[in-house]
Amino acid sequence: MTDSIDTATALGLDVRPIAGLIGAEIHGVDISKPLDPAVVAEIRATLLQWKVVFFRDQDLDPASHIAFGRLFGEVTPAHPTLPAMIPEHPEVLVLGRRNSAMDEEGRGREQPVIDSLWHTDVTFVPNPPMASILRGVIVPPYGGDTQWANLAKAYEELSPQIRELVDQLHAVHHNLLPLKRGEMPTKLAAQFASSAIRSVHPMVRVHPETGEKALFVNPNFTSHVLELSRPEGRHLLAMLYEHMSNARYTCRFRWEPGSVAMWDNRATAHLVPTDTPPEYERSMQRITLAGDVPVGPDGSASYVLEGEAFA
Repeated sequence: MTDSIDTATALGLDVRPIAGLIGAEIHGVDISKPLDPAVVAEIRATLLQWKVVFFRDQDLDPASHIAFGRLFGEVTPAHPTLPAMIPEHPEVLVLGRRNSAMDEEGRGREQPVIDSLWHTDVTFVPNPPMASILRGVIVPPYGGDTQWANLAKAYEELSPQIRELVDQLHAVHHNLLPLKRGEMPTKLAAQFASSAIRSVHPMVRVHPETGEKALFVNPNFTSHVLELSRPEGRHLLAMLYEHMSNARYTCRFRWEPGSVAMWDNRATAHLVPTDTPPEYERSMQRITLAGDVPVGPDGSASYVLEGEAFA
């Protein structure tokens, strides 16, 4: 860790961890401009170590947002099923909501009915993104923090017997948004599931760059465990979800104007905030970087059941 910090310092970067096991802010770099390859390599090394990195006071627009992403990999379309809201930049997914109390004509808006659950982005495709980069466009003065969880550390601290079990198991992931009990689907939920996409992933994936093992299930998109009965699978998944969301494995990020978050989608899950005050707007823009096909500890690779790869 010391060598990495020394390298970052030599390049003019100031790396400041924000929690014990995940998350670091990187200061001393303007990511809206072309970067030296050595700086890009150090940002990537910091990302691999801390799983999610944050930048403050950045002046990005969609074009420079995409250009920054291309330094680390191929930028994908915005989403497999949701439409891009910026026609000239189809790679950008717009997230968030406007003032939820009233619309322009003073009518009450449709209230969200989607549960906010821990998730890893787009795991219903056979090749989920390797990373996501999110920037705050409109940030409320308080509320709206995002949380991330380190799934490699969560796996590492399971008991050996549970690790041995989940190393051998596979789960189906599907593109359904979790509705609150008794609620009817919104237009968003219907669009999200407009084309059925289902894939099978190992419940533990081996990180292709670090060799770490990480849990690869999430309550948002994981449907069931292939090798177990549905009741057995539900209980096992519930235990893993409770374990991975332990505060020990998490960090929380307070958004400010100009903030950017970049996370390793192969070893993290994150949680969308639900505490944004209704009188404030919160608008974010996200891009994703193309990922490889996950591989489990037994060498088994993910595969598609329905739909296509994400490219």
